[in-house]
Amino acid sequence: MAELRLEELSASNIVAANALSLKPGQEQFVSPVSYSAAAVVSNPATSWQRVVLDGDMVVGFIMGNFDPDAEHEEFRSILWRINVDADDQGRGVGTFAVRALADEARRRGLSRLFVIWESGELGPEQFFIRSGFNPAGETQYGETIGALEL
Repeated sequence: MAELRLEELSASNIVAANALSLKPGQEQFVSPVSYSAAAVVSNPATSWQRVVLDGDMVVGFIMGNFDPDAEHEEFRSILWRINVDADDQGRGVGTFAVRALADEARRRGLSRLFVIWESGELGPEQFFIRSGFNPAGETQYGETIGALEL
């Protein structure tokens, strides 16, 4: 594995980001990157979107949002989406991306980063827990709210 690096989501890398593959059964837990790209149009000042590159290959995508005026604490500093290509899962790509988002949250003076996940056999819960998130609540829809202390 070459050294991983981040690059802002842009016209030059969005096609590769949209082509990230999933392992069977993961589709129900991950939205396409194109949904995230559309979100930046409505929240350009608060959205933080990056692709993860291994050399010149896009191997992952992460989207965070930083909104100090959000009514609920978990929406002030949140990991909205993370996608790692099926062939690159288990190599530290997701961990690298989460750490980068956590570093950005710290840089902005925040003390916690949140994520919301849906439970399920092939869902992201174990990844988030291994990444340091601890269950901190539940949404009205039964999803878990996780918090990472920075």
